[in-house]
Amino acid sequence: MANSRVFGDDITVAFQAAVSKARADALCAGVPIFYRDSATGLEVMEQPGGRKFEIRYIEGASRDCNYEVLRELGRSAA
Repeated sequence: MANSRVFGDDITVAFQAAVSKARADALCAGVPIFYRDSATGLEVMEQPGGRKFEIRYIEGASRDCNYEVLRELGRSAA
């Protein structure tokens, strides 16, 4: 099978830098970020102060309350 990589290393590095900057900008602006942690498979909400929470999305709920906090994660958990 031929190499399945679509983008070169320079594009990958640029993309990762852009994602890191956007994440940092959002947290600096006071906006929490939501993501799936690829290492643990958990859905996570990260607050600007550095606190992280495992969340569960609520299907069909309005956008402003479409998740439930399950527990706070320690610094090494997510």
